[in-house]
Amino acid sequence: MKLLLVGSGGREHALAWALAQSPLRPKIYAAPGNAGIAEIAECVPIPASDFAALKDFAVSQKIDFAVIGADAQLVGGLWDVLERAGIAALGPSKSAAVLEGSKGFIKDLCAEKDIPTAAYQRFHDAAPAKRFADSLGFPVVIKADGLAAGKGVIIAGSKAESDKAIDFMFEGGFSAIAGLGPSKPKEQEVVIEEFMDGEEASFFALCDGENVIPLAGAQDHKRVGDGDTGPNTGGMGAYSPAPVLPPALEHVAMEKFIKPTVTAFAERGRRYMGVLYLGLMITKSGPKLVEYNCRFGDPEAQVLLPRMKSDLLSLLLAAREGTLNRTSAEWKNDVALTVVMASSGYPATYEKGHMIFGLDEASRLPGVTIFHAGTEKRDGKIFAVGGRVLDVTATGASITEARARAYAAVSKISWKGSFFRTDIGWRALTR
Repeated sequence: MKLLLVGSGGREHALAWALAQSPLRPKIYAAPGNAGIAEIAECVPIPASDFAALKDFAVSQKIDFAVIGADAQLVGGLWDVLERAGIAALGPSKSAAVLEGSKGFIKDLCAEKDIPTAAYQRFHDAAPAKRFADSLGFPVVIKADGLAAGKGVIIAGSKAESDKAIDFMFEGGFSAIAGLGPSKPKEQEVVIEEFMDGEEASFFALCDGENVIPLAGAQDHKRVGDGDTGPNTGGMGAYSPAPVLPPALEHVAMEKFIKPTVTAFAERGRRYMGVLYLGLMITKSGPKLVEYNCRFGDPEAQVLLPRMKSDLLSLLLAAREGTLNRTSAEWKNDVALTVVMASSGYPATYEKGHMIFGLDEASRLPGVTIFHAGTEKRDGKIFAVGGRVLDVTATGASITEARARAYAAVSKISWKGSFFRTDIGWRALTR
């Protein structure tokens, strides 16, 4: 079987790592991949944004199945491009990827289907958005309606912060930071939400358009600094399972959130097939929706996949073929924890091109797997070329053991300007 994996981040390295272990023994191509992925797949220099070149490559190589790792390609319609060319792919389609592509769409769906979420309104102009934010009080949550590389949310603690954030979003600021190009002010939409106080967690499911099976839960760390301080990022670390998501709450996640959402998409003629990522806030009044995503999380995939006992490839093929009702996902009892090592300046402008030291020594430690996110290999040496550069992952019998192993590996790795949070897993350790 020939596979095409689209993407170049830590999530894609984790996917390649898991897919390579399949008893189906696939031949994996990765476009464009990274230095870590190149150890287990054949990397091809096609940007993930070049849909036509990806399609042509898949057709010429007679790819049997394509796995699209990131949101931008799914929201942009790469699944549709590949399927029209006769290449089976893991979705969702462009019409169904609105699940992540429009925060406003999902908020409206929640209101219609009585899915618990924060009070909100959608705006196309700054002045009414500011008035509504003022009416909610502070802190208040301000979201750019669209993709922003995991950084499209600002929690404003005052009117001055709120007004500044709203102006920034209507000027297309997050689109520029995310490298998505400028957005015209009239095209930008902003969602203003009440602030939800609680503990955030992620839960994942796999859908085939009709059937849905649960995967597992995780908890990540969005803020750049220790103690959950500083700006939001794409994620600075994660662990799985998450004690805040016991089995009873996972059942609620499936019955009250995921299944009604999949049904609502089917009713709208937007059959949802693929991974469904549910972001929950566990409040005193119960769980509420924070967001939906249409793919594996990053860095959550880096802790989910090392715990998966089932064959990932077989599960993804079942989702594409509509046969999830015949299978289920099985998990190891291990705990997995990952620490993201990033480049100085992230999540804003960051430094690039510094050589990384200590990878071989760190990877030899027990229970440790290092997933590359923003790396490049030159003359046999590995260089940091991204904001989030490495996901140092470890498994263990407990959160304490997994955490100790991960930080032991982190201590052996360095490059100029590298940094990481020192408190990954703190919520689990204090429960």
